[in-house]
Amino acid sequence: MVLKYTGSSPEYDRDKVYDWYSTRNAQTDRLDLAIIDKFQSILVGEVVVNLYDVKNESMNFRILIGPLGRNRGLGTEATRLMLDYVFKNTNLNQLTLSVFAFNPRAKKIYEKVGFVVDSVDKNDLEFEGERIDSINMKLSKEDWMNNRK
Repeated sequence: MVLKYTGSSPEYDRDKVYDWYSTRNAQTDRLDLAIIDKFQSILVGEVVVNLYDVKNESMNFRILIGPLGRNRGLGTEATRLMLDYVFKNTNLNQLTLSVFAFNPRAKKIYEKVGFVVDSVDKNDLEFEGERIDSINMKLSKEDWMNNRK
C-alpha cells in the first residue's frame, strides 16, 4: 500500500535508505523528520518539507505512515506539529502537496488541518494499468495561524 499511495517503485534497499537518512542533518533546504512509535521505539513513518520555491516562499509537504503506525492519529499529529513548526519558525508563506485520488484518507487529513484543493493533474500516475489523478493542495501561513485545527 505504501508504494501505491506514494507512487514509489517496488525496489527497496534498507541499507541505502538508512544511508540516505544519515545525511538528512546536513541538508539546509529541507527538513526530514522520523515518526517514531514511542511505546515500541520503532520507525513508523516520516514527515518532510522540501522543494523550496523562492518566488512563492513555499515548500512542499509530504508524510508517510507505514502499516505499524496507522489508525492511531499519528499522521494527523505529525502533520499538525510540522505545520506549526514551519509556520512559526520560518518565513514561508505556504505549503503545498499532492495526493493521489485513490488516497482519500490522506486527503481527508489534509483538509482537516486546513489544506484546500488548488488544482488537479489529470491522469498523473499510471498504476496497475489505470491512470490516477493527482490532487494539488495548499495551505497558507495566514490560514494556518488563524484557524489551527
